[in-house]
Amino acid sequence: MELGEIGQLRGELGEFVAEVFASVPRRDQRAKGDCYLRGLMLDGRRKSIQPMAERLPDGDMQALQQFVNQSPWDHVAVLRAVAVKTVPVVDPMVWVIDDVSFPKDGKMSVAVARQWCGALGKQSNCQVAVSLHAASDTASVPISWRLFLPQEWQDDNGRRAKAGVPEEVGHREKWRLALDLIDEAISWDPTPQVIVADAGYGQNNAFRQALAVGQGSPVSWRGGATRRGDGRPWSVRNCSSASSEGRTTPPRKGAATPACWRPAHAVPRPRPTATSAAVRVDGRGPSAR
Repeated sequence: MELGEIGQLRGELGEFVAEVFASVPRRDQRAKGDCYLRGLMLDGRRKSIQPMAERLPDGDMQALQQFVNQSPWDHVAVLRAVAVKTVPVVDPMVWVIDDVSFPKDGKMSVAVARQWCGALGKQSNCQVAVSLHAASDTASVPISWRLFLPQEWQDDNGRRAKAGVPEEVGHREKWRLALDLIDEAISWDPTPQVIVADAGYGQNNAFRQALAVGQGSPVSWRGGATRRGDGRPWSVRNCSSASSEGRTTPPRKGAATPACWRPAHAVPRPRPTATSAAVRVDGRGPSAR
């Protein structure tokens, strides 16, 4: 978007900012949130603080940097407000667990390491986050995410201090981060849907064991196959309808493997009537280790 287009939406943007940043206590912090949002919406390849501030007429790099890195406001409350507002618009059929990668050149960005980089399709120097999206056949919206801290950062006190990693934050496997994300989303109460995860998660035994405990939304994965038995690719609508009708995919080579999701520990939920879901997973990319 260009500045003129954003200017035409200032009234609506103001209402949106007031709603999603309602938990932020100070007016000046909420104003910086408004400025940061406009920076993200503006055209431009780089969305880091400095280039965004340069593109905005009221951009103040130091103020925006402080808002993002140092201001004491609760980002979880903001994420919850965004999810509660935007998820119903998408009318999701599934929740999608996925990895998001950010290629990097240096070694000092928090959690950067040589690992599988989906953005490049190969092992490379990058940051990786585990994300949870609500998705339909036509749209998706991010609900929440967690930055993956590689094992090599666990005891590297020098890099941790320079990057500002809190003492209580340590290495946690991606599949555990995925469980954390879904537990958190359930506690916010955007109604849990069928959970879609790729083969990197589905082939992880510990992840499957966690899914098998308790009750909750159904989840399935496909270990490498990308098409249905009739040759057509799986879609969000395919896996949603299979779950809602309670069908179980017949066992065959490349068939989806059903499992049950377990609920957030503190949020008891009724047992669903669905028994399985069939999903498209290409099997490429990192394992959920």
